[in-house]
Amino acid sequence: MIRTLILSGFALSACATATGADTYLTLFPDTPDRSAEDIMQAAHAAAGGESWVRPETLSMDGYAVFYRGGDATRHERHTMYRVYDAGKADAHRADGKVRITSVRDGQAIIDVAFDGEITSTAQGAQPKSEADKRWASNFGFGVIRHALSEGYSLSRLPDDLIDGKTAYLIRITDPAGGETQFAIAQADHAILSVAFDTDRGWHERIYSDFYSNPGISWVQPRRVRLYYDGVKANEVIWTRHQIDAPLDNCLFVLPQRDGCMGPFDSLEPEP
Repeated sequence: MIRTLILSGFALSACATATGADTYLTLFPDTPDRSAEDIMQAAHAAAGGESWVRPETLSMDGYAVFYRGGDATRHERHTMYRVYDAGKADAHRADGKVRITSVRDGQAIIDVAFDGEITSTAQGAQPKSEADKRWASNFGFGVIRHALSEGYSLSRLPDDLIDGKTAYLIRITDPAGGETQFAIAQADHAILSVAFDTDRGWHERIYSDFYSNPGISWVQPRRVRLYYDGVKANEVIWTRHQIDAPLDNCLFVLPQRDGCMGPFDSLEPEP
């Protein structure tokens, strides 16, 4: 009888703990009256303020791991150069300028550029329909910088956990009607993830290991994990970055002409 009572007491205690709102904080919204706009303002401030909201350029360098058919392949160099447009009416259309290069064993496995009008690879210009489809699976994060601009609307989704961190989920609807959702950490308003629908499936990126360069307010995620339909496709480790560094227009046209160099091209890959 004593053993039965003890076990029953344990079961009641465990049940109460397991279902308590204090333990599982995402069962009910944190500060349900807090507006999506207020959360977004805090996220902008935490990411670096005005210099983060309206940057001119961003240069990032690191390495990446790609996952295919159960195999993991490391690319020793993964670089992205970005020139930002002042406005953004459609979250998932290419804008500004962008260059992405990913190198394995000294060879560029990925090398694609957009100069504001034309998308090109080492083989030259791509058809617009093919290019638009490519960029629709890549462009999406930048909409958060314009989320408080005229023509955008914000709404709260159910709170959730991202890597064990309680987070607000915010849906941004852009002027073109596209929807993108972001997870904002409740503790410090770091931007933990972005997610949106693509032709490749539901795409999610999870950000972690944040850092800043000395004397700079910009907060950069060191690790980015990318998923399609819940399966990890690749992850990128950004080991260094520069904000508003001058970027030559030649970087965004392929094949790249001789003598055209970006901020990291003369540097060795970091381990």
